[in-house]
Amino acid sequence: METIRNWCLPLLLAATQGALLWSGAGSDDPPGLMGAAGVVCALAVETVALGRRRDAPVRALAWTLGTLVLGTVAWPDGWLGIGPSIALYSVAVHCPVPVTVRAVAAVVGVEWVIAAVQEGLRVSLLSQLGLSLGVYVLCAGLGEARRHWRAGRLTAARRLAGAEHARRLAGDQERRRLARELHDVSAHHLTSVVVTVDAARRLEDSRPDLAAEALSFAERTGTETLTTLQRLVGLLRDADAGLTDRRPMSGRIEELVAGFGRLGPPVETWIPGDLAGPAAEAVHGIVREALTNVLRYAPGATARVVVRREDGLLRLTVENGPSRTAAQPGAKGLGAGRGVSGMRERAASVGGELTAGPTGDGGWRVRATLPDGVVQQPPTDQAWRRDVLREQRFTDPALAFTGMILPVSFTLAIMEDWSARARHAAVPGLLVVTVLLALHALPLLWRRRAPWAVLLAVLGTTWLGSAAVVAVPLPSQVAQFLTGGVLVETLAVYAVAAFGQGPARTWPATAAAALGVGCSVTVMSCADGSVAGEAIGRGESVFLALLLSVLLAPLFATVWGAGLVVRRRRLRALANDDFALATSLWHADRAAEAERVRLAGTLRDAVLRHTASLVDAARRGETADVAGAARAALAAMRDMLHGLGDGEDSVGRLTPSPTAADLDALCRAWGTNGREVQLRGLPEAARDVPSAVQVSVYRIVEAALGAGDHGPARVTLRRRRATLLLTVTGVRLAIAGPVAERLRVQVAAGEGRIVCEPAGRLLVSLPVGPVPAPVQEVSPSPYA
Repeated sequence: METIRNWCLPLLLAATQGALLWSGAGSDDPPGLMGAAGVVCALAVETVALGRRRDAPVRALAWTLGTLVLGTVAWPDGWLGIGPSIALYSVAVHCPVPVTVRAVAAVVGVEWVIAAVQEGLRVSLLSQLGLSLGVYVLCAGLGEARRHWRAGRLTAARRLAGAEHARRLAGDQERRRLARELHDVSAHHLTSVVVTVDAARRLEDSRPDLAAEALSFAERTGTETLTTLQRLVGLLRDADAGLTDRRPMSGRIEELVAGFGRLGPPVETWIPGDLAGPAAEAVHGIVREALTNVLRYAPGATARVVVRREDGLLRLTVENGPSRTAAQPGAKGLGAGRGVSGMRERAASVGGELTAGPTGDGGWRVRATLPDGVVQQPPTDQAWRRDVLREQRFTDPALAFTGMILPVSFTLAIMEDWSARARHAAVPGLLVVTVLLALHALPLLWRRRAPWAVLLAVLGTTWLGSAAVVAVPLPSQVAQFLTGGVLVETLAVYAVAAFGQGPARTWPATAAAALGVGCSVTVMSCADGSVAGEAIGRGESVFLALLLSVLLAPLFATVWGAGLVVRRRRLRALANDDFALATSLWHADRAAEAERVRLAGTLRDAVLRHTASLVDAARRGETADVAGAARAALAAMRDMLHGLGDGEDSVGRLTPSPTAADLDALCRAWGTNGREVQLRGLPEAARDVPSAVQVSVYRIVEAALGAGDHGPARVTLRRRRATLLLTVTGVRLAIAGPVAERLRVQVAAGEGRIVCEPAGRLLVSLPVGPVPAPVQEVSPSPYA
C-alpha cells in the first residue's frame, strides 16, 4: 500500500505529460526529435525522483528542479512543470520550517531565472514571479499543515503505545510496588521485635527488667504492625487506594529515624525541612530499609542519615559503623532478601540511582541520587488537544500571503496587454488595490483562533474596496481586480466550518459570505452608474447583487461542506485516540487491581495470623512465643514476597529465548491482530547464525513492531558475507524516542549498526562471524 501511494501520483503525472507529448507531436509546434528526447529524459528522472519524495524530499526537489530546467528548454510550451510543486509539498510535510523556507526560495528563484531568460525583463516577469511565489507558498503552507497534523497523530500514537506498554507491564509493576510497600511497612517492625526480644532473653539473668520492656515493646509494635497490615488489606481492596501518607515528608523521616534511635544508639540526622514529592517518599522508604538493615545486621552500630540538595538533586547518604555486638543468631534469615534490590527499585521509580557497599572501617554505606521536586505529570487530554490543534507557524501566513499576491499577479499579467500610457496611469490605482488586498487577507492569520471574527473582518474589508472605488475613484479597469479577493472569503468560510464552535451553527457563514461578496462586487461594478458601458438603475443593481449572491452560494456551500468533512475526520481521529487510550488505561487498572486483590488474600491468610499470635503472646508475657511468632510472621512474609516474583521469574526460567526462526510466528501474530506484516528472507538468512544474534534480531523486530504503528510493515533479512542485514519498514514510531533508544542499545550490545530513516525504516547490520560452510540439512526451530 505504501508503495502504491508513493508511485501513484508520479505515474499519473508521467502519463499526462506523455499524452501531451504524443498529441503535441502532430501539432503546429512539435518539440522536435531532440526536444522529445529531452522531454522523455526529464520525465523519467522526474518520475523516479517523485517516487522517492517521502524518503528523501530535499533530494527529490533538487532533481525535479533539474527536470524543470531540462523540460522547459526541450519543450517550452508543452512542459507542465508540476513536479517541483509536489516535491515542495513533500519537503514541507517531512522537513522543519527553515528547510521549507529555503526550499521555497530555491524553487521560486529557479523558475524566475527560467522566465527571465525566456521572456526578458518585462512586466510579465513580475506577474510570473508573483504567481509562482503564491503557488509555491500555498503548497508549502498546505504541507506545513499536513506536517503538524502528522506530528499530532504521531504524538497520539506514541501516547497510546506508551499506554499499551504500561498495560502489559501493569501487573508486574503493581506486584513489585506492593512488595516494596509491604516490605517497608511491616518488615522493620517485626525485625525490631525479634532483635529486642532475643536480647531480653539473652540478658534475662543479669537484666530481668528488660523482659518487661521487651514484652511491652513487642505488644506495642505488634499492635501497630497488625493495624497497619489490616489497613493495607483494606486499601488493597479499593481500586483507587493510595498508600501515600499525606503528612509532610521531612517530619515523617525524622519520626522514622527517631524511632530507630530508641532501639539502639541515637542516629545522627541532617534533613532539609521542606522535602516533598515522590523523591521525598523514595527517601523515606530507602532510609527505613537501610536503618532496618543496620538494626538487623549491625546491632549497636552508630549510624547517620544525611540528605543534601545539589544542582536540583537530592543526595541521600545512610552510613553506619561496624557492629559493636555480634548479630543475633538467625538474624540474617529474618529478611526477605529484597533489601538492596528494593531500595534500587524505589530509587529508579523516580528517575534516580542507588549504590550500596561496605566502608573501609567495616561498616556499610547506602548512597542515592534522586531528582528533586515533584515529577512532571503527563499533559492532560485538553492540553494535548490544544497542542494538536495549535496555531501553525507557517500555514496561516502562507494562506494570507497567497490570498493577497495571486490577485495582484493576475492584475500584472493582464496589464501586459495594455498600452504603455494605460499602464502608467494605472500605477497609483494598482498600489491602492495592493494595499486593500493586503488588508483584506490579513485577518486570515487568526482564522483558527477566532474564525467568526475573521469572517466578519474579511467581509468588512471587502467594503473598503467598494468605498475606494467610490471615493478615490479607481479606474474601472483596475477596480475590477478587487474581485480577486473572493479567495480570501472562501478561506474564511472554510475556517468557520473547520474551527468554529458548534458545526451545526456555522451554516450562516455561507449565506453571509455569498450575500456580502455579491453586494460588494455589485457596488464596485456599478460605482459609475453603468455596467459594461450600459446604464443601470437601482432596481437592476439590487437584482444583480442578488443574482451574484445566488451564483456564489454553491461555491461557498461546497467549501463549507469540505470544512465540515475535515473537521469531523479530525475529531473522529481524536475521539478514537481518546477511546483507545482510555481502554488501555482501564485494562492497566484492572490488571493492577487483580494483583492487589491477590496480595490482600495472601496477606490476610499468611502474615496477619502470625502477627495476631505475636500480640497475644506478648500480652501473656511469653517472650519465647513472641520471638517465635515474630519469626514465623517474617518467614511468611518472606515466602509471600518471593511468591510475588515467582510468576515473572518462573516464566523467565521456563520460556526458551526466541530466535530468528520465531519471527514468522511473531509476524503472524500481528496479522491476527489486524496489522499486515510481511516477512522476507527466512530461513536462508538466519541459517547457522549464532544464538545471541538471533535473539537480538527477534528483540529488535519485536520492539520495532510494538512501537505503536498500525499500518502495514515489512521485515526483510539478508545475509551478506559475515553480516546479517535487517530492514524493517512501516515503523515510524520506532525511529525516535524511547523505542529508538532501546533499539540502539540492543544493536550496540551486538556490536552492530543501526540507521533510523525519517520515512519509518530501520536498517540494522549485525556481525555474525565467518560465512558457514553449506550443510545438507537444517533441523527447524520448534518455535517456528
